[in-house]
Amino acid sequence: MMPSQPSASTNTDGTGTAAEKSSDSPIQSYSNVLAYLSKKKRTANLLLGNGFSMAYDPNIFSYNALSEFVDTIEDPLLAKLFEIIKTKNFEQVMLQLSNFCELAKQFSDDDQLEPKIIAASVALKKSLLDAIAKLHPEHVHAVPEDKSKACAKFLSTYVDGSGHIFTTNYDILLYWVLMRNSKDIPGAVDGFGRDREDGGSQYTPTEDREYSELRWGNNKGGQNVHYLHGALPFFDSGTAVIKEQYDNEKGNLLDNIKERIERKEYPVFVTSGDGEDKLRNIRHNQYLTYCYDQLCTIKGSLITFGFNFGDYDKHIIQAINKATAQHPDSKLWSIYIGVYSNDNRKHIEAIADQFKCKVNMFDAKTAAVWGE
Repeated sequence: MMPSQPSASTNTDGTGTAAEKSSDSPIQSYSNVLAYLSKKKRTANLLLGNGFSMAYDPNIFSYNALSEFVDTIEDPLLAKLFEIIKTKNFEQVMLQLSNFCELAKQFSDDDQLEPKIIAASVALKKSLLDAIAKLHPEHVHAVPEDKSKACAKFLSTYVDGSGHIFTTNYDILLYWVLMRNSKDIPGAVDGFGRDREDGGSQYTPTEDREYSELRWGNNKGGQNVHYLHGALPFFDSGTAVIKEQYDNEKGNLLDNIKERIERKEYPVFVTSGDGEDKLRNIRHNQYLTYCYDQLCTIKGSLITFGFNFGDYDKHIIQAINKATAQHPDSKLWSIYIGVYSNDNRKHIEAIADQFKCKVNMFDAKTAAVWGE
């Protein structure tokens, strides 16, 4: 059981740990955090959670919006699941199904029970994918120009400063912003590229050269943008992880993704219940494993936005603690967690002792990720 308050610790990282701050004391701004890290010449890394997407449009990217969409599908199996478990949190439903499946293996003689549970789990994942795809803005230019530019400016702080960007979001908002503003943030690299498939001879005329679809692997050396739980445009071909892209002839990106899903090709997508289940799924995919390992080796400081470190995020805390345990010359020293409310702040105070680095908080609203 977690203690209600973390133990106090001595802090030399600026503005005080969560343990040393009372919930009614003033909280620092995002600009103050950046100024302090710049003064210390400390590398800043970024971790994005669902709050990043909700800050753009909560009517699309909240769990309530997703579950309401699933309700409209009129799938009796899923309706019964949500009714029994009495929650609209997909992760909690997935966890319950996983636990029930393990119990069925041990205590049930019904050979059909486990397949039914697995089928329910698959149906839930498929419905979640459908919901995200259908609720998502239609195309990259559906994001207003001022919001796109503001977000690009926010992101450039990290890639321009030799930091890394990590996200647990499945949607393509981050991908769209990086693609649309590639000239403003040319240093953002997601590790995908085209491999030569014609032998690779330098003497082959340019027009005769053959390239693969966007593929992850050979271009991962400079990667600094990491989708920890996968994303809608990423698909596992069995031999490689590929990225669907916008094509003027084929139609927009989201249409291409929907077509793949309709063909029962599903994106690389981690939707398991608790942190242990998520980590097991991550370790079964080469791309996700690489991204997670990169989080385990960051240095400097980590700033989080829209990430609440809930009960299903223990694997993320484990990665942060691994980064903290590195050699002093290349370790993670501190984390700055963006909070939106007093309740949010109290939650971080209550779990601060789970982190092995210094914990600070800032007012997430002052980051103005999508503009004022």
